[in-house]
Amino acid sequence: KEDIQMELKDGYLKVSATHGSNTEDKDEKGRVVRKERVSGSYSRSFYVGEGIHQEDVKASFDNGELKIVVPKEAPKQVEENKFIPIE
Repeated sequence: KEDIQMELKDGYLKVSATHGSNTEDKDEKGRVVRKERVSGSYSRSFYVGEGIHQEDVKASFDNGELKIVVPKEAPKQVEENKFIPIE
């Protein structure tokens, strides 16, 4: 949860996360036999529309699952076909 960041900019919602871990194995005398460092990152962007504001986006993290709720934009009104008279 602390490794996840979300940003809304220019109609795009960017979700990014980083993860790192260190492991160390010691022998019976307490000397380090093996030491590993693993790190990784993830980033994904979604177009959500220009009309979405940061306060409209809701996110929750439970049991390793990130849930993001973004409201739908209202559909734009399409003008009826207007015919142009031919002279």
